[in-house]
Amino acid sequence: MILPKVRDPRLVTIRRGGSLTDEHHRLLALWAADCAEHVLPLFEASRPDDSRPRQAIEAARTWAAGDAAMMATRALGGHAMGAARDLSGAPRFAAYAAGQAAVVAHVAEHDLGAAAYAIKAAVAAAPTDQREETRDAECRWQRDRLPDAVRDLVLDDQRRRNDICWDVFSA
Repeated sequence: MILPKVRDPRLVTIRRGGSLTDEHHRLLALWAADCAEHVLPLFEASRPDDSRPRQAIEAARTWAAGDAAMMATRALGGHAMGAARDLSGAPRFAAYAAGQAAVVAHVAEHDLGAAAYAIKAAVAAAPTDQREETRDAECRWQRDRLPDAVRDLVLDDQRRRNDICWDVFSA
């Protein structure tokens, strides 16, 4: 579970009663796509002929550019998560990260889902004695790519939801 019981109005779009602008919503989607793409090779090494996670990431970017409908983007996110169904470990988490990135178009708070699953994928692929270091490095990599306009919002949200995101943002 990555969504809180009580929604943060800063992550709800203005048209739905929150304060998140369309511009910032798009920035969250692009950041989530970057997080997912960073670990996508972990999925593709396992399933090189399955393009669903890559299509979901591309859809997130296309939606953010204003060139795709939310419902189509959300559907591709679901297909990417379906690609994870019979997998385990890093490939599964990488496919989930891609799916979460695409569904940011529907609910902005899925941005942390993409980021958290990407961290879980990186950690699962690391040797046991390097998992904490890998988690910290992936978390830093993601934070280094946060757009300034949403940086404080995301960092605050990571602190707020770290416990329901498997404590991956503790770095």
